Amino acid sequence: MKKIVKVSIYAAAFSAMLAVPPMVSLIPGVDVATAHAETKTKRVPALREKVYSQLARAQKLADDGDVKGGLEALDSVKERMGSMNAYEIAMMYNFYGFIYYNQNQLPKAIEAFEQVIAQDAIPETLALSTTFSLAQLAMANEQYEKVIDYLNDWDKINTKPKADNYYVLKSQAFYQMKDYKNALENIEIAINLTEAKNEIPNENWLVLQRALYYSMNQPAKVVTVLEKMVKLYNKPVYWVQLGGMYGEVGEEKKQLAILESAKQQGFIKTKSDFQQLAQAYLMSGLPFKSASTYSKGLKEGVIENSAKNNAFIAEAFVQAKEDQKAVPYFIAAAKVTDNGKYDQRLAEVYIGLEKYELAADATRAALEKGGLDSESNAYVALGMAQYNLQNFDASILAFEQAEKHKRSQRLAQQWIKYVKSEKLHAETLRTALL
Repeated sequence: MKKIVKVSIYAAAFSAMLAVPPMVSLIPGVDVATAHAETKTKRVPALREKVYSQLARAQKLADDGDVKGGLEALDSVKERMGSMNAYEIAMMYNFYGFIYYNQNQLPKAIEAFEQVIAQDAIPETLALSTTFSLAQLAMANEQYEKVIDYLNDWDKINTKPKADNYYVLKSQAFYQMKDYKNALENIEIAINLTEAKNEIPNENWLVLQRALYYSMNQPAKVVTVLEKMVKLYNKPVYWVQLGGMYGEVGEEKKQLAILESAKQQGFIKTKSDFQQLAQAYLMSGLPFKSASTYSKGLKEGVIENSAKNNAFIAEAFVQAKEDQKAVPYFIAAAKVTDNGKYDQRLAEVYIGLEKYELAADATRAALEKGGLDSESNAYVALGMAQYNLQNFDASILAFEQAEKHKRSQRLAQQWIKYVKSEKLHAETLRTALL
C-alpha cells in the first residue's frame, strides 16, 4: 500500500493558508503638521506656510470622506508646481499616494509615491518610509520583482539594523517568484531575530517557512516546522498535518500517536481528518478501529455516503474478522453501483457466514450486473453456495461455468468431481432409506 497521506494533499492547504500574508503596516502618508515641523531640523527646503495650509486642507477633506474634494485641492496645488521646491512637490505627491491608496487604486498610488522619492531634497525618514511603502504596494499589486528592487533601494539609504518586517516582505516576494532558496533565507532571518528576543514568531512566518520546505521537497524539515507550530499554536489543522507528514517520512508510530492525540482533543473533524486516521489505523494493523472511525464519519455526515466509502468500511471490518458488521456496508455499496463487484464481495462474506441462500442471491445479482474483475470467482462462489444448499445440479452447472475460465479451471474441475460424488452419495442414501 502507499503511504498514508502524500505531501501533495497539503500543497493546496499550504498555499491557501499562505496566500500573501498581511503586509506590515503601510505608511503612505506623513501628517502635514509633522512634515511642517521637520523642516526646522532637516536640511531640506522649507515647506512654506501657503503650501502647508493647502495640503492640510486636502488632507482634511480626504479624512472627512470627501475624496473628490481632496484630489481637487491637490490638483489646484499641482497647477502651481512650477513655483514649488522639491520638498513641497514630494509632499504633494505623498498625499496623492495616500488618497489613491485608501481608494485601493494601487497603480496610481505607486505612481504617486515614486514621484515622492524622485525628489532629491526630502527628509531621510520620508524617503525610507515611502520606499518601504512602495515595496509593500508592489507586493499587493503582485509586482514581485519590483518589491525586491524597492527593498534594495531602501537598503541603500537605510543606516539602522533591519527589522524583521524587511526580511518577511522580501521572503514573500521571493516565494511568489519561486526563488525558494532566497525566500527561505530571508524568512529564517526574521524568525531567528524574533526568537533571539525570546518572542514567538508570527504564525504566518512559519506557514511560509513550512511552504518553502515543502516546495523544496524537504519533508523532514516540514515535520520540524509543524512540530514547532503544534507546540506554539496548538491548532487542530497543524496536529492533523503533522500526522500526515509523519506518515510521509515513514514515522508511522508517531503518525498514529499524534493522530490519536488529536482525536482525544476533538481535532478530527473534516473528511480528510477521518480518512487519514482511518488509514493510519489500517496500516498499523488495527482494522476494527479503522472501520469504526470511518463509519463514525459516515454517520456524522462528514464522510460522503458513497459506494467507495461504504466498501472501505466493509473491507476493514472483514480484515478485523467482523464479517457480520461488514454486510450492511457491502449492501449499501452494491445498491448504488452499476457493476456487480460489491455484490460479489457480499456473496463471499455471506458464504463465510454460512448464509448460503443470501450468498446465492448476491452472486446472481453480481453476474446479472456484470463488470466483474473475476467472473470465474463469482461462479465458484455460486457453486459453493448451491452445494451447501444441497442443490447439486445447480452447483455443478455453476462450476462448469467457472471451468471455462483458465484461472479457475482446475479448482472448478475439483469441485465438479466432488459435488458429483456428494450427489451420488446423497442419492444412494435416499434410495437406501426408501
